[in-house]
Amino acid sequence: MKVYIRQKKSTVDVEGSCSVLELLRRLGYSQETVLVLRNGGLVTPDVRLSEEDEVEIIPVISGG
Repeated sequence: MKVYIRQKKSTVDVEGSCSVLELLRRLGYSQETVLVLRNGGLVTPDVRLSEEDEVEIIPVISGG
């Protein structure tokens, strides 16, 4: 699958299928610090991803 990491403005190819949580662990991200989009829609950590998916990882930003 193609994984676009917005913060780094980079793309990573990941082989095989896995859950969102497994993908984040592979790439060194915590589920509390990022949002994950699959094919343009927000997904939760338990969702299974396939090799055909396009995934985007977006940092969570808060402020006041």
